[in-house]
Amino acid sequence: MATGDTEREAYVPEDQGGTAAPRTLAEALRARGDEGLAALLRARPDLLVPVPNDLTQLATRAGTRASVVRALERLDRFTLQTAEALAVAPDPAPYAVLRALMAGEGGDPQVEAALPGAVAALREQALVWGGDDRLRLVRTARELLAPSPQHPSPTGLGPTVAEATAGMSPGRVQEILQAVGLPTTHDPVSAVAALTSLFTDRARMDALLDQAPTEALGVLDRLVWGPPYGEVTANPTPPVRWLRDRGLLLPTTARTVALPREVALHLRGGRAHRTAEPVPPAVGAAREYRPQVVDSTAAGQAYTALATAEELLKKWDEGGPAVLRAGGLSVRDLKRTATQLDVTEQAAAFWLELLYAAGLLASDGEADERYAPTPAYDEWLDLPAARRWARLATAWLTQTRTPGLVGGQDAKGRTLSALGPDLDRGAAPEVRRRVLDLLAALPPGAAPEVDAVLARLRWERPLRGAGNAGTDLRARLATWTLEEAELLGVTGRGALSAHGRALLGYGGVDAGHECVGASGVDAGHEGVGAPHGGAPHGGAPHGGAHEGAPHEDAAVALLAPLLPEPVDHVLLQADLTAVAPGPLRRPLADALAVLADVESKGGATVYRFTPGSVRRALDAGQSAAGLHAFLAAHSRTPVPQPLAYLIDDVARRHGHLRVGAASSYVRCDDDAVLGEILADKRSAPLGLRRLAPTVLAAQADPAALLAGLRSMGFAPAAESAEGDVLITRADARRTPPRTPPAPVPDGPPVPDATLLGAAVRAIRAGDLAATVTRKEPETPAPGGGSLPRTSAAETLATVQAAALTNSAVWIGYVNADGAASQRVIAPVRVEGGYVTAYDHTADEVRTYALHRITGVAELAEE
Repeated sequence: MATGDTEREAYVPEDQGGTAAPRTLAEALRARGDEGLAALLRARPDLLVPVPNDLTQLATRAGTRASVVRALERLDRFTLQTAEALAVAPDPAPYAVLRALMAGEGGDPQVEAALPGAVAALREQALVWGGDDRLRLVRTARELLAPSPQHPSPTGLGPTVAEATAGMSPGRVQEILQAVGLPTTHDPVSAVAALTSLFTDRARMDALLDQAPTEALGVLDRLVWGPPYGEVTANPTPPVRWLRDRGLLLPTTARTVALPREVALHLRGGRAHRTAEPVPPAVGAAREYRPQVVDSTAAGQAYTALATAEELLKKWDEGGPAVLRAGGLSVRDLKRTATQLDVTEQAAAFWLELLYAAGLLASDGEADERYAPTPAYDEWLDLPAARRWARLATAWLTQTRTPGLVGGQDAKGRTLSALGPDLDRGAAPEVRRRVLDLLAALPPGAAPEVDAVLARLRWERPLRGAGNAGTDLRARLATWTLEEAELLGVTGRGALSAHGRALLGYGGVDAGHECVGASGVDAGHEGVGAPHGGAPHGGAPHGGAHEGAPHEDAAVALLAPLLPEPVDHVLLQADLTAVAPGPLRRPLADALAVLADVESKGGATVYRFTPGSVRRALDAGQSAAGLHAFLAAHSRTPVPQPLAYLIDDVARRHGHLRVGAASSYVRCDDDAVLGEILADKRSAPLGLRRLAPTVLAAQADPAALLAGLRSMGFAPAAESAEGDVLITRADARRTPPRTPPAPVPDGPPVPDATLLGAAVRAIRAGDLAATVTRKEPETPAPGGGSLPRTSAAETLATVQAAALTNSAVWIGYVNADGAASQRVIAPVRVEGGYVTAYDHTADEVRTYALHRITGVAELAEE
């Protein structure tokens, strides 16, 4: 078990600025300043949940497996390679040994320049502690990264000579010494030391390998970069026998041999990795466009995005598809939605999830649960177009629901449905933000290659990108981000738009360009491309998408001039169509959507008038005269005669028949019309019979009766119990007020400065209480307890003296719940049976009842 205080070594005093070398991780943390502790808690926020009582508990928590795994997953490739090198280095390892493992015997200027930053990053995250002459990797990290037959090392190195010969007979070790020309020894320990010394001596190793057969060198070449294990038969070939006799291959089992780590390092030239990667892969401009072209393209797509969102929600105004029992939208309903929007099913899932994340779409929660727009949708419609886009883009930046997963399967083999459960991926906002940051680091109008972006992300999080592009979720999230950004209009032609930059919090189009091509490990830590130093891997600059509202106002100001202005007129044509030469203003668009059907969309929208659409307007309470006046007021061309005739003809017949509830009935002043209905064979399913010359009764319900009569070519109107015509409205269905789904975080959130400061003070105070040296009370605690025991008179006298001298004391205290604790307090006032004191443990002023203080002790002199 890796804990702070269990990671001990034999203490050897060393001169490090007048202080001894830390013996434990807890001591190393205790030597840090407040800024160093805050940096640790900021880099590893899981250590704050809950706030540790003291530094020993903090060190223990920092060494747990779950926390170390999370910390390793957030290292970039070069920093992780540094940790892997320390895992195969001696423990502790001098900095010079680490440098040789990373840069090789010949040295590498780039590696040597980046290595101090990598070590500093590991120290900051408490994965490495100790001075440069005694670097120690946290034991849990060493266990995770060190080689073993079951878990080969990422470096491809095998066991050391000492580890491989641990179970070997002493006689066999002596035989190996004789085979390599070394004198035998009296004990196996010195024999292993002599063999290790040979394998780490370059000159003697070169001489030994010069004697090796060519085939033996070929065997070594196959094992040198890993895996270092190979199977052998009971009667191995001469090259393998030659290597095994001289210890260049050592047996690990009866049929397995391993290449000793010292031999592999010699053959590698001292390098732990085949290729060290101190510099992140560059994300350059693969295509370049004029910034104005990019902005115009993105603005056009933003307008299309708004139109698509409005069309989808308008189609669900009267209630959308039903909610599946397990939650989400059925495959059939998703296909139907995609057909209605004229997009792919994957794009339809994206729009559905985006509107759900923005709080514009939700389930109504009724018995027959269906999806419908929320009341927030009506408020959203009243906003200017650019502001509506900014709200959608903001929701997209922060949502953890991942529409790209729709259609796939979960761990239990169940199909993932749109708007259903199990679509949240906590890493999505961080990856989305990081991809956009990389785009922002390029010059305006520049678009990168997708493979370059994916390579950069794999360098920044290699442990989270261990698979290929088809299986690695992080790579798929990045690919989906680029596709969704184009759909939404954040990018145009693959390049980040000006309003996209503003939404991300970049002050100007040139922000971040100075970071392009930055090298060294700090490029990965500080987020290359972020302005003013940026934020670590996805942290939004200036309190961006993850910490607060993005810069919507700046994005709106840049996008608004690029969107087409709404128009207040249409062009009526003789073929019963109307052409809208641009986006229509809201009242006109709503009224025309009821009166006509959309026939085609694009730069100009074409509406078609049909008997059914005119009847829909009449059902909504319009009159023929009102429709004529509406068209005359909003058309730049005269109202065509065919359209006027259509409106009058439908209005003449509208409401001639009346349908109500008996089960249902039909009444009409013209009994000949009712006779015509009864004579029509198509009326048979309705179960009609004549009750009076002007009334027919029906077995069908009113809605079915209305639909049946309309299918027969009549234009009935529904009426109330009072005989009034019922007016139907298309936009009457809304869900109750709904809160947008909260993003599911990928681990604890990064604490802000206030929380960090309070946590550091609390940990320091708890550490002071736990480590302070105190005088032993004259009366020992009964039963050997650790709480001090003093009489009431002694307690009162001691705290009064401390209040007079402004000194601190150590007390044992039992609260009203019976919980005992130890505290370091500085008494300020003692009166009325209570002592008011500054509590160093809680870092605040508190009042304690004297009768609950079990004992008091003065602090020892330093």
